[in-house]
Amino acid sequence: MTAMRERPIGVFDSGLGGLTAVRELRRLLPHEDIVYFGDTGRVPYGTRGVDTIIRYAKQDIAFLLEQKVKFVMAACGTVSSTLPADFSGALPVGFTGVVQCTAQAAAAATKTGRIGIIGTPATIASRSYEAALHQLRSDVQITAQSCPLFVPLVENGYFNADNEVTRLVAQDYLKPLQSAGVDTLILGCTHYPLIAPILAKVMGPDVALVDSGRETALRTAALLRDADLLQKDEHTGTAHYFVSDSTESFATLSGWFLGEYAGGEVTRISVDHYPADGGISQ
Repeated sequence: MTAMRERPIGVFDSGLGGLTAVRELRRLLPHEDIVYFGDTGRVPYGTRGVDTIIRYAKQDIAFLLEQKVKFVMAACGTVSSTLPADFSGALPVGFTGVVQCTAQAAAAATKTGRIGIIGTPATIASRSYEAALHQLRSDVQITAQSCPLFVPLVENGYFNADNEVTRLVAQDYLKPLQSAGVDTLILGCTHYPLIAPILAKVMGPDVALVDSGRETALRTAALLRDADLLQKDEHTGTAHYFVSDSTESFATLSGWFLGEYAGGEVTRISVDHYPADGGISQ
């Protein structure tokens, strides 16, 4: 068990969005080592077909397992909404996605039962959040909106609070949720916390925003604690980042996602050669 505790936590996303979850993990678990893979060469996942998303996710997971991680976090709403549960349940280490824990937070936060969901086309089409919310509360009224431009905007640096392009896109996307009178809005993609100030301004002060990256980090910390897999307090946690495209671009943008936890080794790799079964079939 001691050797397992000393292994890193594995986190992956289609691009940089999962770094919002890494930031929360580093805040919550400063003694833990983290290995992050951002598939920046194949981003975005959310506009691709389900079979392609699942194949990419399984390759990402195979890479993390090769790094001897003790836990895998899919810090990606698209993957969490499409990866089959029988696959994630068969992994040799613990696993969590973003959907269930985020739905629980939203169900607890709403006062009126009117909940909005924004996400990638694949996430919204999967109806995964609706299913999770209806299991938790039968009285919820859900309005879901696909937002395909948000991930490219964030990945290209259009996330400053005063960015006029992103504000105009947000105003257009969020109209149905405003009309529905939602009082809680699920940010169903880990890229979206970077534009939360813009979303909050458009939606108004009476709408609570639920950050899927933060909720998933909290869930991961709880699962590791329950399994007695946390590092010793005297250990200083590190982070090693892997990307499938430019390391220079990552270095430029990652600081916005990681905040005070920016820094760490960055390595470019390819996961194309990793097995599409996640490396767990025999």
